[in-house]
Amino acid sequence: MGEAVSAGRPSGALRKILVPLALAQFICSFAGSNMNVMITDISTDLDTTVQGVQIAITLFLLVMAALMIPGGKLTDRWGRKRCFTIGLALYGIGALMSAASPGLGILILGNSIFEGVGTALLIPPVYILTTLLFSDITSRARAFGIITGMGGVGAAAGPLIGGLITTAISWRAAFVFQAIVVAVILWLSRDIVDPVAPDPTRPFDTLGAVLSAAGLILVVMGVLAADNDLALTAALLVVGSVLLAVFFLHIRARERRHEEPLLSTGLFRNRTSNLGLVTQNVQWLMLIGTAFVVSAYLQVVRGYNAIQTGVIFTAATGGILLSSLAAERLAKKYPQRALIIAGFVTTIAGVVVLLALVAGRPSAWAFAPGLLLIGLGVGVMLTPSVNVVQSAFPERQQGEISGLSRSISNLGSSLGTAVAGTILVSGLTNRSYAASMIVLAIIGIVGLGAAFFLPTQRAQHTLDV
Repeated sequence: MGEAVSAGRPSGALRKILVPLALAQFICSFAGSNMNVMITDISTDLDTTVQGVQIAITLFLLVMAALMIPGGKLTDRWGRKRCFTIGLALYGIGALMSAASPGLGILILGNSIFEGVGTALLIPPVYILTTLLFSDITSRARAFGIITGMGGVGAAAGPLIGGLITTAISWRAAFVFQAIVVAVILWLSRDIVDPVAPDPTRPFDTLGAVLSAAGLILVVMGVLAADNDLALTAALLVVGSVLLAVFFLHIRARERRHEEPLLSTGLFRNRTSNLGLVTQNVQWLMLIGTAFVVSAYLQVVRGYNAIQTGVIFTAATGGILLSSLAAERLAKKYPQRALIIAGFVTTIAGVVVLLALVAGRPSAWAFAPGLLLIGLGVGVMLTPSVNVVQSAFPERQQGEISGLSRSISNLGSSLGTAVAGTILVSGLTNRSYAASMIVLAIIGIVGLGAAFFLPTQRAQHTLDV
């Protein structure tokens, strides 16, 4: 099916389809980082704290992570195009609610809940459609390069664009901007045709969805609570872990009864995919964690405004853009394992550079080299990490693996804000900034270690037809 579609469509038509898919990934990644430069403005306008804004940002990323697997499964039942459209509509409603929010509660409802649920519905179809339409490794690598590159650019450009809009108009206008982009995506996606017909009779594991979502949410909320109540943190982590264990037992039981689970346990038996998922989680944890920590540090500790903070992050944006544009050429020349290793080494080096800046009072531009290295490193490994995971499974499992892949990536983003952000917010001093950077570097080393165990050859899997 994938090859027939790919072969039967002229390259121009495929590129036309790729535009709204890439823009969708861009705006969702943008939403995960643009609020970082609005911390001071939002906390002042809504009479809340830096930690309140951190909770809103983390919950948005967490809702995406918790619901991405159910969202991936629903694409089989409802259809990829329908899920994509419904997700965009929910996202747009959430953006407008956020723009009009009178307090932190409505902001969390609009941004964290509506936009989070919308993203969980629309992102799995982006990767499933790309995998199905671009069936050979080279064209798929090019398509993933564009989409993941736009995701990386969205995450890195979020502070700049958000800073410009916030300074020129207000932080609320940044959410109106998101709603406008969503409307454009809806219009551009009108010609997308689902290459595989939906199956309304496909069973959906509701209990599994509840258990997995609740477990992930409680674990990350436990990390967020670490700054205030260690007993509550321990309780949330324990209960969350128990729910995730029960979820695993539940899906095992459904498989034994020959019932379709929310997530097949077979997905975790692929060593290459497992390692690829670890690298995805860590690279997003480092990117989003660094973005929050540096943004909050510059605004609260150094006193920079939204536009000043956003301009500094152009270094990361440029780095991701440059390395993403070279993704296709690099994929042809080097094994995916080598690219992921190089990406981690470069990213860790960037974190070390940022860590060194805690001494003294260097100018804001002194942060640019470290951010550039992080952008280059993440951009280099985004595409091969996604391709390693998606290409490890046949067409019939693309809904499951896409949901799991996006869930793991967004879990990394939410953990980045929760872990590194909680350490920073605990003191908002040079010492807490340094501690956050050290933790991010250590986590990066874990990702680097996983990359060394990836197979040395280029991915060779072709989707079943």
